[in-house]
Amino acid sequence: MSVTPPLAIINARLMLPGETQPVAGVLRCVDGHIAAVGPQVAPEQSDAIHDAGGKLVTPGLVDFGTFAVDKPAFHFGGIVRAAVMPDNGMLDVPSRVRFVASSGKPDFWVHPLAAATQGLEGTRLAEFGLMKDAGAKAVATGRRWIADSGTMLRVLQYAAMLDLVVCTHAEDAGLTGNAVATAGEMATRLGLPSAPAEAEALALARDIALAEIAGARLHVRQVTTAAGLDLVRAAKARGLPVTAGVTPAHFMLSDIAVAEFRTFMRLSPPLRAEQDRKAVIAAIADGTIDVIASGHDPRGPEGKRLPFADSEPGMAGAETLLPLTLNLVRDEVISMAHAFELLATNPARLLGVNSGRLEAGAEADVAVIDPDRPWIVDSSQMEASAGNTPFDRQPVQGRSVALFKGGAQVA
Repeated sequence: MSVTPPLAIINARLMLPGETQPVAGVLRCVDGHIAAVGPQVAPEQSDAIHDAGGKLVTPGLVDFGTFAVDKPAFHFGGIVRAAVMPDNGMLDVPSRVRFVASSGKPDFWVHPLAAATQGLEGTRLAEFGLMKDAGAKAVATGRRWIADSGTMLRVLQYAAMLDLVVCTHAEDAGLTGNAVATAGEMATRLGLPSAPAEAEALALARDIALAEIAGARLHVRQVTTAAGLDLVRAAKARGLPVTAGVTPAHFMLSDIAVAEFRTFMRLSPPLRAEQDRKAVIAAIADGTIDVIASGHDPRGPEGKRLPFADSEPGMAGAETLLPLTLNLVRDEVISMAHAFELLATNPARLLGVNSGRLEAGAEADVAVIDPDRPWIVDSSQMEASAGNTPFDRQPVQGRSVALFKGGAQVA
C-alpha cells in the first residue's frame, strides 16, 4: 500500500512528450508513478487535488554533474534528481557510492557518478563494476582530464562492457596548467594566467577517437568553445554516441565578465570569448548540446575572497538553472519543449532513470512552474550552502512554485 495518496494536478498546462507547446489537461499520480496525463484525463473521487492555476506543469528537473548535494537549493530550482560528480566525497569505492545514493531520500534522489580512476588521479582504474551495483549511474573523470590515453581507453572499454556512460572533463591539462582564464585580449590586459581555448578541442578530439575505438558512450560535461562544438557536431553526424552539456554561465557570459576580477566569475572551464558564447547558443539551438546543467559547486568566502588567480573555481547554480534556461525560450532560441528536454528528459535518459517526462508509467517527478514570475538573484539570500553566483543582483524570470517527488509534494 502506497504511503502517498493518489494525486491529481488540475488546471495544468502540460509539457507533454512530442508536443511543441503546452497542452491544457490533468495529471494523475498513483503509487509514486504517473497513472494518466492529458486533456482527456479527469480526477477521481479519492484523489488529493493540486490546482496548478493555469501554470506550466513539467517534469521535475534532472541536474547532471553537480559537485554538492544541496537539497534546499535543488528544491528551490525545481530539481528532483541530481547526478553527483565523484569529487564529492571521492566516490571511488562502493561503500561511499552506496552512502551517497541514499543521502537525499525520500524527497530527493541522488545519483552518484563513479570515479573513473582511483583517487581521480588518472592512473589506476577504479572498480566501477562494483560501484554500479552500489548505485552508480555513470562513470566520470571528475574535475580533471585523464592525460594518459591508454588509461582513458581502458576506462571507456570497461564502461562499455557495463553499459555505463563516461562523463569527461574536456581540457588538456598539459596546456591548461595553472590557468584561470582563456587566452586572449582580456586575460592579457588583466595579467591572468591563461590557456588557449584550443585546450578543449584537443582533449575532445582524443576522447572522441578513443570512445569510437572502445564502442563507448561519451558525455562531455561542458563544451564551451566553437572548435569543441564542431567536433561534437561532427561525431554526432557520424553516428557516434557522443553527447554534450553546458551550464548557463557559458551561454550567458563571456570573458568580459572577469574585467573587475570578481571571483564569482572564476569558473572551470573559464569563461570564453564572445564568439564562443554565441557558438554555444547556436549549438543549443541545433541540438549539438544535449544537456543544460547547473554545475552546482557552492564555494564559501574562504575559497572566493582571494585574489582572482588564487580563488577556487565554481558557482552555486541550482537556483538559477531554470530561469536562465528560460531566457533561451524568451529569446526564441529554443522552444519550451526543447528547454525541458535539455533540463530533464535528456539527463534522465543518460542516467537510465524512469523520470524526466510526463507520460503514464514514469515516476511522478513533477514541477509546477510559473515561467513569467520575476525575481532578483541575491547571493546573500540563496538556499545554497554558499551564494557564489556570477548572476548576483540580476533580474530573472521563472520559478518553480510546487515540486513533487514520487507524487508527494516536497516544495
